[in-house]
Amino acid sequence: MRSWVTVGALALAATVVGPAVVHTTASAHAISAPTQVGAGKAGKVTPTPAPTPTPAPTPSTGTAPLVQGTLVETVAYGRHVRQRMDVWYQPDELKRPGVFLIHGGWWSSGDKKYMTEVSRSYAEQGYVVFNINYRLSGDASWPAPRTDTFGAIATARRHAARWSFDPNNYVVVGFSAGGHLATAVGTYKNGLPGLRGVVGISPVISPLTAYTEGIGTLDPNKRKLRDSAIKLAGGCEPTGKCARVWTSMEVPWHASRGDAPMLIVHSSDEFVSAEHSRQLKEHLQQVGVPVTVLTEQGVEHSAPLYRLPGVAEQVQQWVAEKLLSSGR
Repeated sequence: MRSWVTVGALALAATVVGPAVVHTTASAHAISAPTQVGAGKAGKVTPTPAPTPTPAPTPSTGTAPLVQGTLVETVAYGRHVRQRMDVWYQPDELKRPGVFLIHGGWWSSGDKKYMTEVSRSYAEQGYVVFNINYRLSGDASWPAPRTDTFGAIATARRHAARWSFDPNNYVVVGFSAGGHLATAVGTYKNGLPGLRGVVGISPVISPLTAYTEGIGTLDPNKRKLRDSAIKLAGGCEPTGKCARVWTSMEVPWHASRGDAPMLIVHSSDEFVSAEHSRQLKEHLQQVGVPVTVLTEQGVEHSAPLYRLPGVAEQVQQWVAEKLLSSGR
């Protein structure tokens, strides 16, 4: 099987627009019939317009990945109704790098459907995209959502050939609470096989920081984030018998030399403070893992932050550098 890197590289001009659902829904323990993105009547394929008029080809090949022929399957990676992921792929003989997307929502809400256009933007660049749902805090407490993320990744790697996916060349991108899961996966033990990078957009890296910053504040979002962290921990605060679960949730404390490089993006005045990224950067740098922190002016959080001019492009460029260098 040929490597995707040998025949093409990435177009890096996609931006994010509002969500639109294109996937099908699978029954439990099943893989749905593929949906062809941009398919018209009688099975004919019509190109889906890119978020920007013309993706720029890379200098190395002069060839931008094709949008036509992209399929979307909804896959069950576990028994729970939330243990589902949408897989965007092209059924060819290449081994393409992968991007795993994790939605936010206070660990208690949200859905992969809100990541549809982000999924589309990465699929248009030639990646295999895994847009995952996971059990929420109302379904199960920590570490259930992290366990689900591991389950989605393991399923993708196990069935890599089905989706033309290179199981040893992927990144994980998480938004807000999903950023907590992405960075938690990135710092688990001494690194996951094949994980080349982690991106957090407004990630709640330190639930303990969220807990502390939510005490006595007038900011309703900080108060809600504190309550959400308590709910994720099973309803208990970080003392006594609950200290162990809070320790497990605290991403910076699990930094190790084998962890993947990270890119973290915050707004300067959003309710998930840059203190989260400062702590993680300090711990990862102590063990020699590179961390890039970008700070944008303003209060935008999560997807609105990602939509700011230039942010998505910077993230996509960083992702491309990690996956292209690993795929050669």
